[in-house]
Amino acid sequence: MLAVGIVTEVFGPHGAELPGFDLTLCTERPGPVPTDLGVPLTIAHGLDRLVSADLVIALPWAGFRTPPPPAVLDALSAAHGRGALVAAHCVGAFALAAAGLLDGRRATTHWRFAELLAHRHPDVRVEPDALYIDEGRILTGAGAAAGFDLCLHLLRREYGAAVANAVARDVVLPSHRDGGQAQYLAAPVPADCGDDRLADVLAWARENLHEPLPVAELARRAVMSKRSFARRFTAATGTTPHAWLRSLRLSSAEELLETTDLPVEEIARRVGYTSAAVLREQFVRRRGVPPRSYRRSFTTTP
Repeated sequence: MLAVGIVTEVFGPHGAELPGFDLTLCTERPGPVPTDLGVPLTIAHGLDRLVSADLVIALPWAGFRTPPPPAVLDALSAAHGRGALVAAHCVGAFALAAAGLLDGRRATTHWRFAELLAHRHPDVRVEPDALYIDEGRILTGAGAAAGFDLCLHLLRREYGAAVANAVARDVVLPSHRDGGQAQYLAAPVPADCGDDRLADVLAWARENLHEPLPVAELARRAVMSKRSFARRFTAATGTTPHAWLRSLRLSSAEELLETTDLPVEEIARRVGYTSAAVLREQFVRRRGVPPRSYRRSFTTTP
């Protein structure tokens, strides 16, 4: 039920100013479908709806240790074969693997079942620590709430940062977490009173992204040593301060490129880079295209 809620929340209606999607739940045999909460879902549509879908997401199911019926595997393969995006998160990745769609590709799943996925499907390059992995027309995500990260990444990739950020704000989620960020943290939330200080510092950093923001300054504001701050930051977020800031700067740059006519030099200044050249170098390395090319891809020509 969590997986159904995630997908319907992200791709459901969010107001006239955002893209709308024709969202359909499908099953091999339409009718009541049991769920892990004991409340059945009545699914009206069968696998024939996948014939025209632009995006197919295989959701987790309790019987993932047994391959899905051949009709499901054939439908997934056919969707991919005609050019649809095919994605899965959590143990939904087992369905894509059973259909042969992950052979020779990188993939992830819930960290608890990554070893089983690798054992069952040795041709799949399982990366158990990733939040999500984008292999072009095949995408996989980690377990539970990481489904939000996968769905928001899809929105960001296809519609841009502005749309993804707007939906994230609507559902009160972080707008972007890198796919390589750790999915499982041994201590996700540090236990002592420093948590509030850390949250305040992160909020301040977001509001002052145009500043250099060295780790030493963030640590000073958190009233911690630089080493303690870095350790606590990684424990709380699963990434380093440097990587977190880089992701935030690039995400902000994406949104400004999409939604404003500001020169690249001004955008670089606003997101904290010393020059347009530095922004371009980071953008090409992390996004695969220079900022101006990225902007053109979101410009509609009359």
